[in-house]
Amino acid sequence: MTTDKKRQLKLGAVTMGAGGPGAHYQWLDEDIPGDASVNVNWYIEQARLAEAAKFDLIFIVDSQFITADSPPHYLNRLEPMTLLSALAVTTQHLGLVATMTTSYNDPFNVARRLASLDLISGGRSGWNVVTSGDAGAAANFSRGEHFDYDTRYARGLEFVRVAQGLWDSYEHDAFPRDRASRAFLDASRQHALNHVGEHFQVAGPLNIERSPQGQPVIFQAGDSEQGRDLGATIGEGIFTHAASIEQGQAFYHDIKSRAIAKGREPGHIVVMPGVRVFVGDTDADAREIEREIQLTDQDFDKALAELGRPFAWHDFRQYDLDAPFPDVLHVAERGFRTQAEGIVRLARDRNFTLRETVRFISSPKPTPFAGSPETVATEIQRWFDGRALDGLNIHIGRPSQWRRFLTEVVPILRERGVVRTEYESTTLRGNLGLPVPENRYTQSRQEASLLTI
Repeated sequence: MTTDKKRQLKLGAVTMGAGGPGAHYQWLDEDIPGDASVNVNWYIEQARLAEAAKFDLIFIVDSQFITADSPPHYLNRLEPMTLLSALAVTTQHLGLVATMTTSYNDPFNVARRLASLDLISGGRSGWNVVTSGDAGAAANFSRGEHFDYDTRYARGLEFVRVAQGLWDSYEHDAFPRDRASRAFLDASRQHALNHVGEHFQVAGPLNIERSPQGQPVIFQAGDSEQGRDLGATIGEGIFTHAASIEQGQAFYHDIKSRAIAKGREPGHIVVMPGVRVFVGDTDADAREIEREIQLTDQDFDKALAELGRPFAWHDFRQYDLDAPFPDVLHVAERGFRTQAEGIVRLARDRNFTLRETVRFISSPKPTPFAGSPETVATEIQRWFDGRALDGLNIHIGRPSQWRRFLTEVVPILRERGVVRTEYESTTLRGNLGLPVPENRYTQSRQEASLLTI
């Protein structure tokens, strides 16, 4: 198989430390430090491994609420921006993407933190925009209740637009720093935003200059109508999930079509589903490794408790396990509604009891990317060439599997021309093939100048 040289697969690494959702016992692996999720040296090691393999980015997930039923990584983990600042000075090319919520932050602080990371890293920061589905987070931020679905997304869009406006506070030549004339700032190149909207009032300007990539890269993940629309509107990278190539192609076509309808260039949106990869000496060996790992992570009681998360942490342990799935969709209005709707639909379509629903959701399932190194590489290329994705977010789970992907699968993809041999740029935008956003004030002045010619 050959691939168009003008298009190359993008690669991200997703860290779940001691174990995320559905992997409550990942920390039992002796290759994983028990404190991996708060061990900066562990993160540095993973980032350096990803960079050595010429990955585009490392992605740090986050949330604002936990219970005793949350998975180990959620119970005890480092704050993303603090962590990525450490990774910024221990890597040179790897993109650094942080999850930050628009529901429990303010645009000025988020814009400033991301711009700071962008300067520290030389233009490698990215922001995974989330609106927060954990309804319990409201109680951690002095609020009586979580925002409803529509408010979360409307607020999220305005939040991002304000941040982007703040990142234009200074034009690229705002700081002459001319000692001879004693001119540090060219005041004509500094701009206040003076935003007054439905959710925010922000004057500006932001007190930090533009980075080499102009602005941090905006990532977004959401499968609801509102989520897809937000992604098509502001997303430059889209994090998603697809169980089959057909699902991937349908999502890919939908998000790109929505972007075109909004006047955007579809090539300026990079679709990167998250995947787990299992590599063995043979295809059969890989499937056995996959099955053993999934069985190790299985625990019915933990899966039953974790089922509550998309339903605003509703406690399903109060119900008869062998009765029909309870009618509780209404509680998900302020949770992860799309995920909850999928679970309810599954239970109703198959006439499942609560016990059967939990067992089905948590039972081992074959993944698309399992097999010998050659098989995995070929399947990845099939999805890529079939326009089911532009890149992959590889879950760093079991260290042995992570290393096998890096040392056995990536070289095959590189030999076929599917992934890069060297970094093209020192910025995240440059490596993802994304344009540098023009400063709005510079652009307006240039347009005005053309009109006077």
